[in-house]
Amino acid sequence: MATKSKTNQVTEDQIITAYMDYVLEHEAVPKSIYKFCKATQIGEADFYRFFGSFVVLRKGIWIKFFTNTENLLFKNKEYEGYTNKDKLLTLFYAFFELLTLNRSYVLFSLENEKSILGKLDELTGLRKQIKRFAKELIEEGNAQKTYKISKRNPALFAEGAWLELLFILKFWMDDDSAGFEKTDMAIEKSINTIFDIFDNTPLDNIIDFGKFLFKEKM
Repeated sequence: MATKSKTNQVTEDQIITAYMDYVLEHEAVPKSIYKFCKATQIGEADFYRFFGSFVVLRKGIWIKFFTNTENLLFKNKEYEGYTNKDKLLTLFYAFFELLTLNRSYVLFSLENEKSILGKLDELTGLRKQIKRFAKELIEEGNAQKTYKISKRNPALFAEGAWLELLFILKFWMDDDSAGFEKTDMAIEKSINTIFDIFDNTPLDNIIDFGKFLFKEKM
């Protein structure tokens, strides 16, 4: 018989932490929500207040990674004065620093899912957040430009930013350098390059190239 949790103060973060700890300790996903809740002493009703399934929970973890990163950026008083390139660069640095703190879970989560489509499905919520962030940057930059010809396409730029993150994510997963310094270099070089070539290369070509790189790496 399902029971209520011992406390009514169960939060979304506590459920996420319990799930991440569970899969790492058992090296497997829970067989059912009932068994997970019983093992972690979380009431099923509390679980369903936040997540309708483990699929939704796993997607939510990636969204939480992003929102925690974004909130950290907004706490920096100097952030608003950054250029668009520096804002995106700072986001990527901070995001991968957070992933590094949770590397064991991230590797388990992505390596446990064998198919590319499965990996991408788990990242759908993150994709929306990254594209929203990048789109807002470009729209902000376009608002400051007088001539239409100098403005960038926000939707295409957002897709390019997402493909860039996927490429760096795979690079980071394979990175065995001390302190993941190679990933830091990859972030800096890729963001600098993508902003440079966006001004001189049709964005459609860049996105096609990004898709090719992602396919090769995944």
